[in-house]
Amino acid sequence: QVQLVESGGGLAQAGDSLRLSCAASGGTFRTYAMGWFRQAPGKEREFVAAISRSGSSTYYADSVTGRFTISRDNAKNTVYLQMNSLKPEDTAVYSCAARLTAIYGTGRYYLEESEYNYWGQGTQVTVSS
Repeated sequence: QVQLVESGGGLAQAGDSLRLSCAASGGTFRTYAMGWFRQAPGKEREFVAAISRSGSSTYYADSVTGRFTISRDNAKNTVYLQMNSLKPEDTAVYSCAARLTAIYGTGRYYLEESEYNYWGQGTQVTVSS
């Protein structure tokens, strides 16, 4: 079973950048496809970005395309979310998620919450205008 711990959240102003990290332990990180989701106050959790287990494939929500970049370092058991040009509407708790993925699915990413097996506790990102 893999444990996920997010870090890197905090306060930012509109236009600033933040980089979130999600460190994994307890599993073989390279066998997991990873995703980032966020939940704003009073709203449902939503998909932000996903990356395949190999790192070869990524996908983004329309709202963050061109501003956010997901990446992973399998040697460090960590997935990152680089967030540039932050907007107040990016304010949310950001959580990473992991899905155990077979080798034949090495290039697959996953967009739905229900497709993920493990979740971190989340890190707060607050963007002021």
